[in-house]
Amino acid sequence: MSEDTDPELEALRKKRVHQIQMMYLAEEEKKNWPSSPVHITDAEFQDVISRYPVVLLDLWAQWCMPCKMIGPILEKLAQEFQGKAVIAKMDVDRNPATPNAFKVRGIPTLVVFKDGKAVERTTGAMGRNALHSLLSRYTD
Repeated sequence: MSEDTDPELEALRKKRVHQIQMMYLAEEEKKNWPSSPVHITDAEFQDVISRYPVVLLDLWAQWCMPCKMIGPILEKLAQEFQGKAVIAKMDVDRNPATPNAFKVRGIPTLVVFKDGKAVERTTGAMGRNALHSLLSRYTD
């Protein structure tokens, strides 16, 4: 029996081709990830943190100056980390359930979710390097 007709070898070949196709599809899907922060509600929260492997949730408010200061940084990081992480923004005044569940007492509060679980949290404005470092810990 030649190698070309060996059923075991053919099964392994098909399995590997399928794995490569799935990896390619996963990489293609990452290109469709948001390249800017997504504004989410309490109702969308669970879906977003379960859909993407890494999510940085920015809990903010319109009247919060430190929140406004980090906004442009988060915009740029969303582009830089596209396909690796998603940045989600939630207005705490319009969506009180999620901030209450996480006992948020000050804003901006940033929570990193990895595979749907909160893994790190920080409160207060941060510079670009600190925010980049925060995301890099979970994406590299």
